[in-house]
Amino acid sequence: MRIGVIADTHGRVPAGVGDAFAGVVMILHAGDIGGEGVIAELATLARVVAVRGNTDVGFGPPLYPDTRRLTLAGVEIFLCHEPSRADALTPPPDVVIHGHTHKARNERINGVLWFNPGTAGKPQFDARTLSVGVLTVEDGQVTGDIIPVG
Repeated sequence: MRIGVIADTHGRVPAGVGDAFAGVVMILHAGDIGGEGVIAELATLARVVAVRGNTDVGFGPPLYPDTRRLTLAGVEIFLCHEPSRADALTPPPDVVIHGHTHKARNERINGVLWFNPGTAGKPQFDARTLSVGVLTVEDGQVTGDIIPVG
């Protein structure tokens, strides 16, 4: 199963996202959406599950909560915008997906995959390119790939 992961769109979806997300069964958005148009555009590719980010004023619960826990094909995923929201989760999930820093991250720490697809909307901080991510779940295991777009 392939799952698209996107964050920090800030109101825009780069042209390369459609190709990057070809064949995904779901798209997880880790916040700073920037408008319903982003969700509508992503929804033409696959079902979208999202959380709100710190700039998503007026995008509150129930549609866009601060965090979500999902289990997909036996893999527990914690979705949030700010990585500090995942500190000290008990029990720890298999994957923490976050945004906020605009820096791509794909690293395993104490058995947990910490995954940030980078920014799809605007490079800032130290991010210089736009990117998204794809998680692949097979036989209860998960791996991640960062894909440059736009």
